[in-house]
Amino acid sequence: MTKIIREYPNSFNLPKRIEGLGRMAHNLWWVWNPNGQRLFNYIDPLLWNAINHNPVAFLRRVDRTRLNAALNQPKYLEQYDKTILEMEAYLSKKDTWFSTTYPKLKDKQIAYFSFEFGLHESLPVYAGGLGILSGDHLKEASDLGMPLTAVGFVYNQGYFVQHLTEDGWQETRSALIDYNELPLISLMDENRQPLMITVELPSRQVVARVWELEVGRIHLYLLDTNVDQNSQVDRQLTERLYSSDPEVRISQEILVGIGGVRALALLGITPSVWHMNEGHSAFLAVERLRELVKSGATLNTAIEKVRVSDIFTTHTPVPAGNDQFPLWLIDKYFGQVWSELGLTRDQFIDFGRQAQPWGETFVMPVLALKLSERANAVSELHGTVSRKMWNFLWPDRKVENVPIGYVTNGVHTNTWLARRMGVLFSKYLAEDWIERLDDPDLWEKAVNIPDVDLWEVRRHMKNKLVNFANERTRVQWRNGTLTASQVVAGGAFLEPYSLTIGFARRFATYKRANLMFRDFDRLMRLINNPHMPVQIIFAGKAHPADEPGKLLIQQIYRAVKEARSGGRLIFLEDYDINLARYLVQGVDVWMNTPRRPNEASGTSGMKAALNGGLNFSILDGWWREGYNGKNGWSIGTETEYANPEEQDMADAQSIYETLEKQIIPLFYERNHEKTPVEWLKMVKENLRTLTPQFSLRRMLKEYMTDYYLPAIESKKEDR
Repeated sequence: MTKIIREYPNSFNLPKRIEGLGRMAHNLWWVWNPNGQRLFNYIDPLLWNAINHNPVAFLRRVDRTRLNAALNQPKYLEQYDKTILEMEAYLSKKDTWFSTTYPKLKDKQIAYFSFEFGLHESLPVYAGGLGILSGDHLKEASDLGMPLTAVGFVYNQGYFVQHLTEDGWQETRSALIDYNELPLISLMDENRQPLMITVELPSRQVVARVWELEVGRIHLYLLDTNVDQNSQVDRQLTERLYSSDPEVRISQEILVGIGGVRALALLGITPSVWHMNEGHSAFLAVERLRELVKSGATLNTAIEKVRVSDIFTTHTPVPAGNDQFPLWLIDKYFGQVWSELGLTRDQFIDFGRQAQPWGETFVMPVLALKLSERANAVSELHGTVSRKMWNFLWPDRKVENVPIGYVTNGVHTNTWLARRMGVLFSKYLAEDWIERLDDPDLWEKAVNIPDVDLWEVRRHMKNKLVNFANERTRVQWRNGTLTASQVVAGGAFLEPYSLTIGFARRFATYKRANLMFRDFDRLMRLINNPHMPVQIIFAGKAHPADEPGKLLIQQIYRAVKEARSGGRLIFLEDYDINLARYLVQGVDVWMNTPRRPNEASGTSGMKAALNGGLNFSILDGWWREGYNGKNGWSIGTETEYANPEEQDMADAQSIYETLEKQIIPLFYERNHEKTPVEWLKMVKENLRTLTPQFSLRRMLKEYMTDYYLPAIESKKEDR
């Protein structure tokens, strides 16, 4: 085994009294612990906001006089000492949930592979919901003390920065990421050279450097091909997420799957469980087969050993969203591999073969399903859709017997919960509520939260959202990047007293962001009622290659800019984790309008729910399980429509009727203290029913019980 040397590339030259800030900057524990964030913010709040809350960049740039000023504040030093001790106690804790529940499994390892990890806005190596879920997965695994190791990419340009032209067309630009300003830990070999792995691509070898990122107790290993040993073309393989070039895409998926397996082997990590989060990393199963066959196992034995320890999570109910490659590309990239496995070309392609209207392709989820004994969807309805979608792989089984289960998604509570809401929970639920957040009995106490206190916190969070949007628009206006009409579209007239609805997500056509505009005149009457006004905030990006998605943004933006809307329709550009945090904490209602049943799960509405926002959504994904008639509203019904146009018309009508007759009147119904008592009754029911059910804690415990544990305990496990 190679001796690994870990080096922190950043030396901040901090005063000795507060040098622990450097250690904190290199562990993302602070991301979900407000006290850690406040240590940096207190020193220089303007700089902290200007560098997108990045503690490494902050400590590299902060003026020494600011540090000295903090040193002269006893209250700051007291908070510093308390927070450092809190972090150290967390990282060294022995009696975690996992260690006490599964004491005999402490030497096992779970490997978790994902194409993207949405951990924080200062690490733009995520595109959307899949990455946010992956990031939350790591944070909760850390909280529970699970022996999980993660593998992914560090992208030197991250995902794109969005800007909308005056006409509403999405423009994109790349932002080159300076690794010196990321909390990356440099892994070196015994010769103090960067730790590297190699993968074979057609007529060449590609080298990838292995970086480490600490996420609480979890180690995330990130691959990076931007090294001198590679050609300029190969250095760009980890440049950005989700290339539309199939050769780049297959190279990336070979790198994360095959290269990821090799990286863990180099690090001396031997997982008992291999969890593929979507099909991007499914080539890891091929590499594991190759290793076993090379060591002397028969192919059938190798397949058994690989399958029993592989777990596959599918997120995509839309066939076009599943990665697939033309067969000629498989011939080009895997011609040597099938001979190493003792297979013919057709036998190898059978691992991923799927017939399409235009011919056969090699489909990554097919590969993952064939080489995984356990697979799951991410909501109950998505499980039904997935079993039907992949039934052809088990032609002798009825749809209901297809071996794809489900674990409904959840969210990492501490990451997304507003600090003031947490204080409220500590006061009226229990001091240790965060340790029991998946306990439904605890949340029965939500009804005891006084209306006046709950409403005060909700108003505070809404004010923060309004101030954030106004200030951001002011800065853009001052910098000359917006026209006057765009200033209005960006939230210049946003205020904290009107009913505020949030709609933010990836702009794909099936998500129907324009559904509420089908009767534009009626919408204008609803939002411009002077006695009961409504504000609707939009945010989201379309993939750069998704022209219909970009046209959808343009259509929304043109409606937003219409003078008739009176500034009550807003589009906040460049949606990221920071903006998402303000939105899910600040809006009164979270709206979601996918064409059922195309929403696998969704998690944004869960984040709004735990902050006291009420959901108004299609009965799809998670909301179909969460909605009980008292904790929010449904758009439409569970009726199956053969005609999409008919479904759109019915759902649009439901939006207008529910807004006009239920949501808007209820929000503006106040008692003598000007408190919306009946509205807050729904908020408390929302907290009681949704917060424990849709937490990452519940989700990961289900993964452990239903997926990880059976794989670990199997007699066929590859030990």
